[in-house]
Amino acid sequence: MSQSNGCTMSKERQESHKKMMMAPLAHSDTEVFSIIKKEKHKQIYGLELIASENFTSRAVLEAISSCLTNKYSKGFPGQSYYYGGLEYNDELETLCQRRALETFGLDSQKWGVNVRPYSGSPANFAVYTAVVGPHGRIMGLDVPDGGHLSHGYMRNEKKISATSMFFETMPYKVNPETGYIDYDKLQENAQLFHPHLIIAGTTCYSRNLDYACLRQIADENGAYLMGDMAHIGGLVAAGVVPSPFEHCDLVTTTTHKSLRGCRGGLIFYRKGTRSVDSKGKETLYNLEFLINQAVFPGLQGGPHNNAIAGVAVALNQAMTPEFKAYQQQVLANCQALSSALIDLGYQIVTGAKSDSLPNGLRFGTPALTSRGLIEEDFKKVAEFIHRGIELNLEVQRSLDSKATLKEFLQALARGEKFQQQVAEIRAEVEAFARQFPMPGLPEL
Repeated sequence: MSQSNGCTMSKERQESHKKMMMAPLAHSDTEVFSIIKKEKHKQIYGLELIASENFTSRAVLEAISSCLTNKYSKGFPGQSYYYGGLEYNDELETLCQRRALETFGLDSQKWGVNVRPYSGSPANFAVYTAVVGPHGRIMGLDVPDGGHLSHGYMRNEKKISATSMFFETMPYKVNPETGYIDYDKLQENAQLFHPHLIIAGTTCYSRNLDYACLRQIADENGAYLMGDMAHIGGLVAAGVVPSPFEHCDLVTTTTHKSLRGCRGGLIFYRKGTRSVDSKGKETLYNLEFLINQAVFPGLQGGPHNNAIAGVAVALNQAMTPEFKAYQQQVLANCQALSSALIDLGYQIVTGAKSDSLPNGLRFGTPALTSRGLIEEDFKKVAEFIHRGIELNLEVQRSLDSKATLKEFLQALARGEKFQQQVAEIRAEVEAFARQFPMPGLPEL
């Protein structure tokens, strides 16, 4: 028998390896740990108003950093023939699916859900792949009017979103005078464009959608209606805003915004009868097969099982009275912030915002509400926003009207008076923000 040319670890190397595998992040990688600590400091001492962000719970963070990170799987529950030992992954995914339906009050005989998308945009693309197909026609709200990139954004000179590259897209718009979606124009254009799918979803539109009207337009064109509730998913779960489920064939959402989970995505799809013709013949939905095939093996490999665990935890929290009270406070804070800004002379707008030369700001209240801010606190936040804008205008007035962003930043950095104002506002914001605890893990 020939002798192996391989080598084994020495006892010292084995011990060193063991220490590496068991060492906490603070000791194992000081550079990454330092960056995380700086980010945490920024989050604690800042006022997070980005509408796409929130502060998730300690329980969710523990779930996504668990041993589930180690396990890979592919096939769906009961069909996981690629890898062995998936009984607990299957149990987890089934639990997450059940909670997703329960959270939004859905009958499992009429609705199903795929909990595997990595985020909201992949969830949307999976829907397009499933029910539209290559070069199929999609209508979504235009990005300058409050829509999302994944709904098919393009400019005259360039297709921006992959949705517009692989599918044929036609946007609908808001009425520039009212700021509301122009449903009449959408109906007129849909009759010319004949879309396969109409998207009822926004990312920067401060009004509720008329789902019944969108359903009517979809039916007139034999189109599917997809609701994208990424921003309002938590509000829908709590029943404080109109739900897309009553009128839509499919509903997608991210899980890390108002739903307050980890980063992931959900695709809900109808089951059962889609339509009945004049002779009483039924046409059934086939969305479960199409959606599942589009997610895997169509667009994704193995699911992120740790993320599914985090989503399951967030969904469980979303069914509590505390979560409903939180979402009611999100709305109350939104109204307080809006009223305070209006009193300071600002307009709450929706349409005609250029994506390349913005002339407005988008604010969201879910994150700071998670930290415990209430209406009176958001009035103070509005004052900070106003002072920041006033400083911005003062810097602009010191420059030529055609000054670039680079020139603006240089003037801000070099102006002693401007820097003093920045320092004063920063100090006040930090003193105000640190009064409110940040949810999550104590150290990270």
